Amino acid sequence: NYQPYSEINRIALAFQISETTFTFAFATGVHAAEKFAEIDIVRLQRYKVPIMRVARNLCIDPALIAAIISVESRVGATLVDGWNRQRTQYGLMQVHAHYNSIPGAWDSEDHITQGATILVSGIKALQTKYPTWSSQQYLRGGICAYHDKVRNIRVYDGMDNCNLSNDYVNNVIIRAKYLQNNGFSILA
Repeated sequence: NYQPYSEINRIALAFQISETTFTFAFATGVHAAEKFAEIDIVRLQRYKVPIMRVARNLCIDPALIAAIISVESRVGATLVDGWNRQRTQYGLMQVHAHYNSIPGAWDSEDHITQGATILVSGIKALQTKYPTWSSQQYLRGGICAYHDKVRNIRVYDGMDNCNLSNDYVNNVIIRAKYLQNNGFSILA
């Protein structure tokens, strides 16, 4: 049962996506984020079985895991030997090496489990910290916490302050919705 962390299609974007928020070739805004997901889905197929298994074990939507992999590393396409350019984050899900041990290979199920566990832990921490939030707020906040730690959550004042361009959560949600509709769904 994925219920606790599986309401991707019910999550609204925190703010209106401007046409300059995301750009890809001739696509902008939501269409650009969807285009990235469309391209990344080819590489994601290689990891579909472990993503689905991890999602089932942690009761989280597989599309959310796949979307984070797409946003964080373009499914490994932006990595060198599993590392980001600064060599501070590792693997498909770009787990921060300063705060976490590095189990398994950069593209292993162990790594996907670690990243998804960090996400679920962030959601649970927010449930404790903000007991009156809705499940959608926990998911949005958890996505932000995955990227920028629980202590820094500022998603619900109308902004998405998880990264410098204020678009991380929306980018993940847009890609997750696309991926959910294209094979990375609970029922797939």
